[in-house]
Amino acid sequence: MEESNHSTPLIHPPEDSPHEHKKSKHKHKKGEASAALEKSPKRLKKEIYEPELKRLQVELVKLQYWIKHQGLRVVMIFEGRDAAGKGGMIKRITAPLNPRGCRVVALGTPSDREKTQWYFQRYVEHLPAAGEIAIFDRSWYNRAGVEHVMGFCTPEEYREFMQSCPEFERMLVRSGIIVLKYWFSVSDDEQERRFQARILEPAKRWKISPMDLESRDRWVEYSKAKDTMLRHTNIPEAPWFTVESDDKRCAHLNCMSHILSKVPYEDMTPEPIELPPRTVAENYVRPPLNEQFFVPHIY
Repeated sequence: MEESNHSTPLIHPPEDSPHEHKKSKHKHKKGEASAALEKSPKRLKKEIYEPELKRLQVELVKLQYWIKHQGLRVVMIFEGRDAAGKGGMIKRITAPLNPRGCRVVALGTPSDREKTQWYFQRYVEHLPAAGEIAIFDRSWYNRAGVEHVMGFCTPEEYREFMQSCPEFERMLVRSGIIVLKYWFSVSDDEQERRFQARILEPAKRWKISPMDLESRDRWVEYSKAKDTMLRHTNIPEAPWFTVESDDKRCAHLNCMSHILSKVPYEDMTPEPIELPPRTVAENYVRPPLNEQFFVPHIY
């Protein structure tokens, strides 16, 4: 589906409209968590998803060859609520790509020195050079979201960001950088289900933090902050695109298809290489195996 005219206001799914949100302290009992997981929405079937995912990943490889060949610079920004699926989306995009030409930027809390810099300064050093893709797993938009809602920046810093951000992005676009911005939208019911899944599964527990729990009780505040952010920063040069992500599989395919549609490319994939016969090693004797350490064969 092609995006609408940039001058038209964005249409948000229901979760983005200010609404009455009941604040309650949820007890994460195993039974309650399991019940929440059972409410998982219907997802795109694997037999449709997996072949299409592979096809789109091959196209992304072709796109990367084209970006390198043409010396393009591409910035992709992924924002959204906690558990909206940004990380999984980034993994599907980067899995087939050459990491030397595509890197993920996921910055932590700024240091004391960085806090005294121009706000955009620590992001600028991660912008791509010719032939590169830089994917921001959260970005300078932290100031419009979590920093503003949680009080980590002053009202003056927030207002300055809202004024400066569109100008900053126009500068990037004028310099030749392609800027793609995606907001991952998730309903409150699906976000709750994913939080419960993270609590139940030890391998995913690191994904939920006290900050996530705090944001859970500030749904309306985050919705209002997001609406304000889009209103100020949805510029024609770098518009926002909303990805509805309750069904992660559909979100992956939709977002990847959109990326491919926004950067026209040609297939520059090199022809297969013919491997010559291996050279026979002469005058080489391998050291005895008992002089080496091996990983035990447990499996």
